[in-house]
Amino acid sequence: MTPTPARRNRAAYDDLVLAELRRSGALSRAELSRRTGLPKTTLFSIVAGLLEAGVLVEQAADDTAGRGVGRPATRVVLNPSAGLYVGLDIGRSRMHLVIVNTSHEVVASGMCDLPSAVRADVAAPAADLLRRAVGEAAVDPSTLVAVGAGLAGIVGVEWKPEETEALRARIAEEFGVPVVLGNNSRAAALAEATWGAGRSVEDLVYVRWSTGIGGGLVVGSRAVAGAHGCAGEIGHVSVDPDGKPCHCGGRGCLEGVAGGAALLEQCARHGLVLADLDALVATVRNLSSTAGRVVSTAADRLGRVLAGTVAQLNPSRIVVGGELAQLGSLVLDPIREALDRFALPHAARRVDVVQADLGVNAAALGAVALLLREEPERS
Repeated sequence: MTPTPARRNRAAYDDLVLAELRRSGALSRAELSRRTGLPKTTLFSIVAGLLEAGVLVEQAADDTAGRGVGRPATRVVLNPSAGLYVGLDIGRSRMHLVIVNTSHEVVASGMCDLPSAVRADVAAPAADLLRRAVGEAAVDPSTLVAVGAGLAGIVGVEWKPEETEALRARIAEEFGVPVVLGNNSRAAALAEATWGAGRSVEDLVYVRWSTGIGGGLVVGSRAVAGAHGCAGEIGHVSVDPDGKPCHCGGRGCLEGVAGGAALLEQCARHGLVLADLDALVATVRNLSSTAGRVVSTAADRLGRVLAGTVAQLNPSRIVVGGELAQLGSLVLDPIREALDRFALPHAARRVDVVQADLGVNAAALGAVALLLREEPERS
């Protein structure tokens, strides 16, 4: 039987509501009406039907305390039993994992260190980490819907097709779910825009200041990948045309002079040998003049590059994440000062520079956000 126009409209409205909840998590009916553009009477009817079918559930809003008498505010959310999503952040030295339900609740997480030059066999540690997280959290593997993976670097340039295909094949073979790949810095940008320090604005620049320097752009509340997946790669802006070659194929890139690996090398040249970025952060906090000078100089260089980004994109906010962002004002202030000196005055006065909210799991959560915004089909 051919569906009537009314039934087709109802199905389309259902899909619209479900897509918004998948993207944003728990929302009140008023928020859902505003975000979907559906009239309140229509929206309330759609929600009632989805609640009755068990597709949605209600939960108390976080801000109900102190409201006084009256019916407590409630939000609706996708039924958490509908399935689980896996997010992987495959960095240059570590891999992070989260398992998240459809209500955007983290039910498991994990981390492992990666040896250098692991890309040729990144599939094995990824499968091992997922298997361990599933076991420790007593998760039924059949409830997994999809895996999102954020990779450090440019997919198709720094990551060869055979490397990414090996990852897809290994996860699909063992867990029977599709794998969606993207850049981990852009994934982290999406996570901060969805749940973190960028949730209240529509246009932001995210900087991942870690072993390398990555970036992500969110414009109109949507993560921007660009025509070839390279949007937001501020770490590969050349700051010294005569500088040393970069692994990206360029020369004198920001990452080569201000990335975490470069900062450790600079400290070592001044007689301060540090094991990793955690040690660098601790040393700066302990007021080491050498480490402090190295990091503040790097923050100034980062701010100068961001000044150009601010002029081009005119964001409301710059969100700084990664290990170096843990230093708070010690790095944020030099970035702000550089913006004041080099960005368009009108734009610089209006952009906030803030520390990321989501910590080490930002990119893994962002990989889940990619899945929730456009759910892949199960293989």
